[in-house]
Amino acid sequence: MKIALVTETYPPEVNGVAMTLERLVRGLTARGNAVEVVRPRQSSADAAHAEGLVRERLCMGVPLPGYAGLHFGLIHPIALARHWRHAPPDLIHVATEGPLGWAAVRTARKLRIPVVSSYHTNFHSYGTHYGYGALVRTALAWLRHLHNRTLLTFAPSPDVAATLSSEGFKNVRLMGRGVDTALFSPARRSEDERKRWGASPETPVALYVGRIAGEKNLPLSIEAMLAMRRILPDLKIVLVGDGPLRSRLEKEHPEFIFTGTRRGENLAMHYASGDIFIFASETETFGNVVTEAMASGLPVLAFDYAAPARYLRDTRAGVLAPLGDASGFVLRAVELASRRGEWAAMGAEARRIATGISWDAVVDSYLRDATDAVEAWEC
Repeated sequence: MKIALVTETYPPEVNGVAMTLERLVRGLTARGNAVEVVRPRQSSADAAHAEGLVRERLCMGVPLPGYAGLHFGLIHPIALARHWRHAPPDLIHVATEGPLGWAAVRTARKLRIPVVSSYHTNFHSYGTHYGYGALVRTALAWLRHLHNRTLLTFAPSPDVAATLSSEGFKNVRLMGRGVDTALFSPARRSEDERKRWGASPETPVALYVGRIAGEKNLPLSIEAMLAMRRILPDLKIVLVGDGPLRSRLEKEHPEFIFTGTRRGENLAMHYASGDIFIFASETETFGNVVTEAMASGLPVLAFDYAAPARYLRDTRAGVLAPLGDASGFVLRAVELASRRGEWAAMGAEARRIATGISWDAVVDSYLRDATDAVEAWEC
């Protein structure tokens, strides 16, 4: 099958969504499918990221207001139609709700090419962090209208799928996310890196990985880690990532370690060199960083939804707080700090659970649902 994947984020612009889509592309091509990626150029120096796997069509990109690291793609439907008439795919998968996604859906319907979509980012939830909170219902209606013009909408977790269905999204299917347990592994722990953080082998290290941005609820993660430090005075706090809040937080907390963005094996080494993972975000559709931390052998403190709810509830691999309960989140952080001696066993259980989260199963399930949709559409 020839598949066109339309997305804003794909390596080299690496984040959770991009890595998920790259894993999907690798799985699809390994099964004999041909994939073309249509995405915005991230900078003037951006080159195609084919690596022999895919063809890429790059279009103009403009930054999202308030978040220059995220680019919306702009392309006229006529240009897309010209391209796909010349080389029509069997299926178009739209993984963006921006102008590029709308252009792709409109073009697919005009050319009578089956189109599916996937829901990756809670843009309507991000509104309160980037100055357009009053438009949340409008944004949700925009998203619903776009996704309902496709055959299927893939959601990353059961709770997101249920939420979308309750909001009037039609034909929602689950497309979970796996984790690379060869890349993310306790074996990548580095005492040399920990020394650079000022941590001995016995020093506890609390880790955050993700964007240093408002939608990640970082003030609560920091509050929780500072509460832990009242019980564990030698606790080191390490934040891995970059974003618009970094400079302010560095000034407010010069004692924290800010590593910047890390990728690949270097990112895996940073995960494994921590001791506990603190993640207070309430805007995730899944939360890849949670399963990556689990695969790295870290116990997790998070809210009870998305990936944490799916993989940590009723386990000894982490501690969950009710979604939205900020004081409860801090209390559970304090509880974890008092259980320092259990962290190793909790991390081992997290690793055990992560080894059962397979990308192969995710890709196979996606292909079954997409193929069924195409065949039903043709009938």
